[in-house]
Amino acid sequence: MKIHEYQAKELLAKFGVEIPRNAGVATTPEQAEAAVAALGGRGVLKAQVHTGGRGKAGGIRVAGSPQEARHLAEQMIGMLLKTHQTPQGIRVEKLLVEEPIHITKEYYLGIVPDRVTQRNVLIVSAKGGMDIEAVAAEDPQAIARLPVDPLEGLWDHQLREVIYEAKLDPAILNKAVGFLRRLYDAYLASDGSLAEINPLAVTDDGRVLAADAKFQIDDNALFRHPEFAAYAEESEEDPIEAEAHRQDIAYVRLGGDVGIIGNGAGLTMTTMDEVQRAGGAPADFLDVGGGAQADRVRLCLQIVLSDPNVKGVLINIFGGITRGDEVAKGVIAATQSLDITAPIVVRLAGTRAAEGAEILAQSNLIPAATMQEAAAKIVSLTRSA
Repeated sequence: MKIHEYQAKELLAKFGVEIPRNAGVATTPEQAEAAVAALGGRGVLKAQVHTGGRGKAGGIRVAGSPQEARHLAEQMIGMLLKTHQTPQGIRVEKLLVEEPIHITKEYYLGIVPDRVTQRNVLIVSAKGGMDIEAVAAEDPQAIARLPVDPLEGLWDHQLREVIYEAKLDPAILNKAVGFLRRLYDAYLASDGSLAEINPLAVTDDGRVLAADAKFQIDDNALFRHPEFAAYAEESEEDPIEAEAHRQDIAYVRLGGDVGIIGNGAGLTMTTMDEVQRAGGAPADFLDVGGGAQADRVRLCLQIVLSDPNVKGVLINIFGGITRGDEVAKGVIAATQSLDITAPIVVRLAGTRAAEGAEILAQSNLIPAATMQEAAAKIVSLTRSA
């Protein structure tokens, strides 16, 4: 679960991580004006959206007065913020209003789980303000890593060593050690799956602050954290994903034009691979689940087709506990009740696949005997659409 910058900073501050002074979140120009006034007349307005590159896209603006803050907020609230990560744009609904800080140095701190070593890894770099992926590609020696033994935990000498290895300014060594320890404490206590401070800012008055903060929480641990319930309500920016999850449907929007419905995560991902191999671009991952009945299949198809980018749909079902005839009924029910113009290719195998094929033969749906044939057909159809 992703949380917004202002939420991440609220969480981190509870563990003693230093953040810039702020006047809360504004959802109207009037609130932005009052917030900047509360900060002494100058402030930074930061769009609260789940994407990087906000500054370049106009999502971070400096106001020199409360009146200017109001004017800037009128421009920012409601705008579609388009970045390299989100070219389709994300609507801005909230602005974090912070004090301006004068940064003399920028560093990078991160914590991620390493599936290979089965340990959390601290990542430290003197090249803050850049995407860590770009640093890794261009100058891998600029990144220092510290795997953390889950039984022994962190020792101060390890933190000092990773800070030296990353070539951070020795003058901030003690402050950086304390910052990293508090960040790690917050990460563990909150069941984090990602913590990223970029940049870790050193200011002209000697403070070491989280100028920006990204934080993700393990969905599987949310039952331990009822305090994050409010965060969960705002964690999804994509309205289609949000609706799918409200319906308890495993759906991820991917941006391509071939809608994909499968049963089981493995089969669905394999279907995505086959579409890619056939020259297509998957629009989504949607796992209809085991034992899906006709009503659920209809709902899944409706979710996929609500993406305006989708030009065609591939339904790939291997029947175990999921019956092919029920899938067929659901698909036909959807085509009869929805205004569908996109071609739909269906491949059924396994339990009652023959009965399902007989049902589909009475419609204008396009059958396929194999997954590879289905992928080739839908890609050809979407390319000619």
